[in-house]
Formats: sequence, structure tokens, C-alpha cells
Amino acid sequence: MQLTQRIQYLAYDPGVRPREGGLPGLEVLKKVMGSINLFGIVAVVGALAISALVWAWGHHSGGHQAEQNGKKGVTVAAGCALLLGAANGIVAFFSSMGTQVH
Repeated sequence: MQLTQRIQYLAYDPGVRPREGGLPGLEVLKKVMGSINLFGIVAVVGALAISALVWAWGHHSGGHQAEQNGKKGVTVAAGCALLLGAANGIVAFFSSMGTQVH
């Protein structure tokens, strides 16, 4: 095969596929990532509670700036919770979509 044909073939199908067992420490990495995800969810619960308190305090005290900041905080915390909870599904979806690209 000529060099250009080899490069074209390599660009088309390099033959790399994800598989388990290739490197040591995969189980430890999965546990660490799960712990980081849990820590993020716990932090979001705290952020949501604080933002809701700021929103309520701003509403009842007439502080429109605080009320708006509380609303933004609640929205951002809810979005973060959505992304953290859906992280596995999002990655699995795009990974499966990526396998269909030729």
C-alpha cells in the first residue's frame, strides 16, 4: 500500500474501540468519579437552599436585587442538578452517536 492509501485508511478506521480491562485502576476511577458526582449533587442542594432563602428574603424585604439573584441561583442550581443527574445518560448518548459516524 502506498503512504496516501495508508493515511486514508487510518483516517477512516483507526481500529480503536473502548473496552474494559485495558488499564489497571478502572474500578477506582469509577468510584472516584461517582464520589465527585455525589459531592456535586450535595453542593447543589446547599446552593439551591441558600438561593431559595435569598429569593424569599428579597421578596419579603422589598430587595428586588436580592430577589432576582435568588431566582438566578435557584435556576442555576436546578440546571446543575439536571446535568449532574443526567451525566451518565448524556455521555452514553453522545458516545453511541459517535460510534455511528463514518
